Amino acid sequence: MLEIILGYLDRSSPITIFVLGILSFYLFVTVWIFVYRYLALGRWLAKESDSLEQMHMGSATASAKSILTGCMKKALTPNARLLEMCKFAATKEATRGLTALSLIASTSPFIGLFGTVISILEAFAGLGTQKSATLSVVAPAISEALVATAAGIFVAIFAYSFHLLLKRRAYELTTVIAMQSDLLLAAKNVK
Repeated sequence: MLEIILGYLDRSSPITIFVLGILSFYLFVTVWIFVYRYLALGRWLAKESDSLEQMHMGSATASAKSILTGCMKKALTPNARLLEMCKFAATKEATRGLTALSLIASTSPFIGLFGTVISILEAFAGLGTQKSATLSVVAPAISEALVATAAGIFVAIFAYSFHLLLKRRAYELTTVIAMQSDLLLAAKNVK
């Protein structure tokens, strides 16, 4: 397998190698963002869920681990505007990294396609110097050119899938924070 990859890279142009390098970097960044953010959001969601559970059990305030507690330090009583600002801050933090995944998902197929077009142009230029171009000569050149497009689509699939998974996890987190906020305001209005 390694020999096939090295043979492909040896026959490829510098532009194709550059395109595959960019796509490899994109894949690395995609996986890194997903793993880091998924784990971080999971820990944060567990803290906020525990805080919400404590509030359902009768606590009048959010737990010390909740983001709402940090936001409410300067306020004597919870107010709707301050809690709304806390929810916005939490949403901003929870959705960090989604833009990068979205950009990678949308640009990687085009980068791969660019590499394919360059490879096909080079293949046709090489075929133009030969006396006869049969299918056995043209087919391998075209199939090698399509590797860049396949790589771009491969990266895009992971980036888009990871984007959706993180977006859902961020939604779950912000929903738990909104429920805590609503409970704090309801407790204030009852008093």
